Amino acid sequence: MRLERIRTDAALASTLKHELIIFDCDGVLVDSEVLSCNCLIDMLRRHEIETDLDFVFEKFLGRSVRAVVDYYRKHGRKLPLDFPSELRDQVRHSFANSLRAIPDVARLLRGLGTSFCVASSSDLERIEFSLELTELADLFTGKMFSAQMVRRGKPAPDLFLHAAASMGVDPRNVLVIEDSVSGVEAGKTAGMTVWGFVGGTHYAGRDGAALLTSAGADRIFDRMGDFHHPREEARHGSVG
Repeated sequence: MRLERIRTDAALASTLKHELIIFDCDGVLVDSEVLSCNCLIDMLRRHEIETDLDFVFEKFLGRSVRAVVDYYRKHGRKLPLDFPSELRDQVRHSFANSLRAIPDVARLLRGLGTSFCVASSSDLERIEFSLELTELADLFTGKMFSAQMVRRGKPAPDLFLHAAASMGVDPRNVLVIEDSVSGVEAGKTAGMTVWGFVGGTHYAGRDGAALLTSAGADRIFDRMGDFHHPREEARHGSVG
């Protein structure tokens, strides 16, 4: 019991040394990745582009719709101008029926003694919609940052640097919570500490810990209830 208390105190001290915690939205605050990626697959198939969930996870997890359009343009498949709006409508419908918050994330946020915000590759409308559906929006009033606000999306560091600057915090004093390789890379390039979260349903049956550790994550955890506790490091063999 004493050893566990020492570990808990150490983990809490590690969190509190940061002046700002930046949460990604999809896959971190809301369990949306499987829903949105399935919508993307359906939209691509409508335009005669055959793909599957593994490919979409590998290429587009944590990326913006602009990145999807750019990818296929570079590979000789030009998507129509209304592709982003059609995808947005389909995602909204899917979210309205099925979106859920990540378990225990609301309790974690309300108990944090550190400033926090959200920075996502999704557009601002989708961030707001997702957080409203899951009753988290009131926790992020005036603290939502989207890839629309910067020139380059993840894995470039621009979005995280913009969020930190807007919140008045030095990047070296920021902790990022991310679920994607591109997000981890963005946070590390920005000079921030990054924890990889692998508790979303998109990591069921996939070794998310290995993916995010290879990308540079400083710690891996799979339950928001473990945020202040290092117990998951024994399961995943990650660096605390």
